[in-house]
Amino acid sequence: MKLVLGRDDLAAAALSAAREAGSMPERVAVKPVHKASRGFVNTSDADLCEVAIVTVLQAVAHGKPVLLLPLTALGRHQHQTLVTLGELSVADVEGHSVGVRAWSQTTGVWMRGFLTEQYGVDLRKADWTTYEGHHVEGAEDPSWVKRAPRGAKLPVDFLEGRIDFGIMGNELPSDDRIRTAVHDAHTVAEQWSKAQGFIPVNHVVGISEAAAAEHSAAVLAAYDAMGALLTAQEETGPVPLHPVGFEALRGAFTKAAAYALEQDVIPRAVDYDELVERSCAALGVPPARLGG
Repeated sequence: MKLVLGRDDLAAAALSAAREAGSMPERVAVKPVHKASRGFVNTSDADLCEVAIVTVLQAVAHGKPVLLLPLTALGRHQHQTLVTLGELSVADVEGHSVGVRAWSQTTGVWMRGFLTEQYGVDLRKADWTTYEGHHVEGAEDPSWVKRAPRGAKLPVDFLEGRIDFGIMGNELPSDDRIRTAVHDAHTVAEQWSKAQGFIPVNHVVGISEAAAAEHSAAVLAAYDAMGALLTAQEETGPVPLHPVGFEALRGAFTKAAAYALEQDVIPRAVDYDELVERSCAALGVPPARLGG
């Protein structure tokens, strides 16, 4: 059983638990971890893989053999990811250029959702540029989004002024000129999460349908071990940064699915209960076994 997890502590917990359950797991190192998503989704290169929440939704919508194991590998606020170099603010997005690594990048889906829901932005009135394709084969950018020339890089175009705004998470460059387009973004983000009752989750854990059927005991053992670790490490706050279990992830998945559908990231609506039912059927357990 091949595992791809970005966090060393989660990987160690999963490997140990899977071995005790009688499996022979192997950790495959991929950095950054999102580069493993394409192979996991399209050709089942891994059995258990850290993936972005929108990748799971897109994979399910396109009929890929991907299931959700309800663990949060990366939870963080997202309002700070819309950045600019000038005096522009979130109120100026319409009529200006915005770059994002990929249209289906989870950070971008969350931020665009905030733009429409909180700030009344018409996304089609901005000039959008993407720099990469999708992890899921068959997915395409909307007709109103353009692709940057081959070889172009978002951080470079942003710093050199070819785009007015950038949506960037881990790829954000270090430059003293950069500032968030949302004023006091971290406070706004905390208020949003408190009001919603959940964090805008970024990465979760996926499993292949084949692995769920063939290695169900090991997968469940890995889930228990990683869930226990995440719960033990959880910091005190109004909402958990790393929710564990189906019900704990329901709010984030439901909101992300709504945003993704509105933004033409997924071709059809994906109901969260569909994800729950598919995972439980493949693993042969009731939802309660996985925090549902």
